[in-house]
Amino acid sequence: MTSSPISGTDSPIFQAIETLQGELPWGSFLDAGTGRKSIEWVSALPTERWTAITASRSMANATSEAAGAARRAQDRILVANWMEEHLLYGERFDTVLLDYFIGAIEGFAPYWQEQVLHRIRPHVGQRLYIVGTEPYVLDAPPTEAGRIVRRIGRLRDACLLIGGGRPYREYPAAWVQRQLGLAGFRTMDVRIFPIRYRERFVNTQLDLCLRQLDGFNDPVLADAMRAHVERLREEALPLARSEAGLPCGADYVIAAEPMEERLPASPGDTE
Repeated sequence: MTSSPISGTDSPIFQAIETLQGELPWGSFLDAGTGRKSIEWVSALPTERWTAITASRSMANATSEAAGAARRAQDRILVANWMEEHLLYGERFDTVLLDYFIGAIEGFAPYWQEQVLHRIRPHVGQRLYIVGTEPYVLDAPPTEAGRIVRRIGRLRDACLLIGGGRPYREYPAAWVQRQLGLAGFRTMDVRIFPIRYRERFVNTQLDLCLRQLDGFNDPVLADAMRAHVERLREEALPLARSEAGLPCGADYVIAAEPMEERLPASPGDTE
């Protein structure tokens, strides 16, 4: 049996998670890599309590603002890094959300993605939901819209690297499912959501490029990059504003549950 969406959000991804949850109580909830959108959704659910974690102080402040009056005495927002061994030691949550988490931790714990699900596993009591984006900056798309989206993504990453930042590193759903099995989870369902990028995507990504220019050591390169950013914006916005937008790639939701842990056999056990 499934229930209708109860949070009031218009996000098809969060609505899909509510459908996958069905009649199973949300119970205690962990938003492992929180943000404004996820905490607005979580704080509207009938949970017993929730914990939201971010490695960014500014994101913690934004999350607190987004939760607003919906935040209860038993709810908490923590500024912490999942590489800390004792973070949430001994705590387990009925429901855990990784909302664009695996790709985003590249900025805080690079080259650690293979350990993430093992690290999260002791804290998952009943259900784990993973939201991610299929990588779109590597392979050449077959459409003009896809090529523009790819160019924007590659330009963003280049500006971040030259400016001293670190780009996100998206992982495909197939990779996540393999890691889930290795970490002791059973994949229950996978939902795919084709993306149609709009004006907001174009401007936020290209504005991010511009913010990195102060970190360039070469002012001539910075000026050339600024001009390149604006040319790409001029090319992309008419398509993004059109009815078709910029269709490219997909988001995904993976629902998983922890498998029973098997105790090691004693020396006297026989098959």
